[in-house]
Amino acid sequence: MKTQKDIHRIVMLAFNAVGLAMPAAVLALNALGKTQPEDLIVILAIGLFCVALAKLQNA
Repeated sequence: MKTQKDIHRIVMLAFNAVGLAMPAAVLALNALGKTQPEDLIVILAIGLFCVALAKLQNA
């Protein structure tokens, strides 16, 4: 049975993973030239938001 601490750790891992994956996605999409710069900024903002949430939960 999952405890509250285990669930918290899984959620934090997911937020950090999304935050680290978004810049890689932006680089790939930019290299392919398939998106507008405004869309890339939104993707980076989502990644930054996820990392910020993870860090706030640890504080």
